[in-house]
Amino acid sequence: MTTTAGEMQFELWDDVAPKHVASFVKLANEGFFDGGAFHRIIPGFVIQGGDPNAKVGYGPSGTLENADKGAVRKWGRGGPGYTVPAEFNDRPHDFGVLSMARSADPNSAGSQFFVCLGRLPSLDKQYTVFGKLIQGEDVLRKLGAAKTVTGDIPFTRQGINRMEAL
Repeated sequence: MTTTAGEMQFELWDDVAPKHVASFVKLANEGFFDGGAFHRIIPGFVIQGGDPNAKVGYGPSGTLENADKGAVRKWGRGGPGYTVPAEFNDRPHDFGVLSMARSADPNSAGSQFFVCLGRLPSLDKQYTVFGKLIQGEDVLRKLGAAKTVTGDIPFTRQGINRMEAL
């Protein structure tokens, strides 16, 4: 995953979440995530991306200054047009763990994912864990420290330039 802060590499755990891994790899290889952004950052908690709506909205300077407020309001609501059933497992939500975001419905995961910025036991067996950061810890920490505004929205775009599954 190449971001505006640098590159991160993840191992994917198809042994515990085969449907989530298959969907994530499919979307990555189709370019679904390319040009997107981490639309939600909560220091010490998570960075969240994967919403196609977050490809637009920031102002010309790459910040929320002169942003398209209507587009920004849609961030966090988009997906690929299908859902993936929950695959809750015993892997813990530790720093660098890749997990799927969802609505209140456990079977509502689509394309939105988050990366943990610390140990988050309250999320264990509530969200599907499907991978872990293996390279780019400094990049994750930099993204996780981005300045945010109300709603945990990064003031400056924290982009997902390209995602590739090898």
